[in-house]
Amino acid sequence: MTIRIGNGYDIHRLTAGRRLILGGVEIDHELGLLGHSDADVLTHAIMDAMLGALSLGDIGHYFPPTDPKWAGADSLKLLHQVNQLLLEKGWKIGNIDSVVVAERPKLKPHIGKMCEKIAAVLELEPNQVGVKATTNEKLDAVGREEGICAYAVVLLFQVP
Repeated sequence: MTIRIGNGYDIHRLTAGRRLILGGVEIDHELGLLGHSDADVLTHAIMDAMLGALSLGDIGHYFPPTDPKWAGADSLKLLHQVNQLLLEKGWKIGNIDSVVVAERPKLKPHIGKMCEKIAAVLELEPNQVGVKATTNEKLDAVGREEGICAYAVVLLFQVP
């Protein structure tokens, strides 16, 4: 079996007047993430990991922030498109491991729903999608609650 591993990272600034969406789940919070699309850092990190595993660039190549077509885009729909690209090239996801770094809000109550939504879009079992949450212990921009970031690792296997 041929396998590939990719990693992804994304960060967005927190700001008033935006919704906070992580892993396709809208979370009640006074601040949301600023970005051209819905700024879902978790989904963006996963997409970059998927693309990186096959040396296909990053999401900015496929969904450039300069293109008005992607303004306010639902990142789960973009994730579906990236998955279709992988499937067309003969690859499937084995598993995803990810972590969201945020001081607030507490994400633990939302993790199960994030895993379910991501798994559904990618046609995976929920146990193939790992999402963890941590804080930055008040260190750096994320610790000062200026932003939220996410890291992801994806294992792909080639379909025979």
